Amino acid sequence: MEKKKISRQQVYTLLVQIGRKDGDGLPKGATGAALMIYASGVDEAEAVRETVAILKQADTAPLDVTGYGTLEEREAEGHEISDEERELMQRALDENAVIVAQMTPFFNDGESAADLLH
Repeated sequence: MEKKKISRQQVYTLLVQIGRKDGDGLPKGATGAALMIYASGVDEAEAVRETVAILKQADTAPLDVTGYGTLEEREAEGHEISDEERELMQRALDENAVIVAQMTPFFNDGESAADLLH
């Protein structure tokens, strides 16, 4: 009998800032974008590496990644997490995937990537 391997994968919330690159799909006039991402990994470092690799394959230019931890870590910090977010996190775990939950393009208006979480 085969024992089912227990997955050590967890889902991490990442905020990735990307710059401009030919073919990136960002709107005309955008200077870059912030991506709210749910990514699975055995640790946050793996989730970040996988996310950056996939974003580069998708012709984007990742500049900075900020990790906000797992669902449990975010709850412990008092983050309000919607049912929709929870579903996307579960999907990332089930599919061992990187899911872009939100994309906010930047235009020279001073909006910061941290504004996505508030």
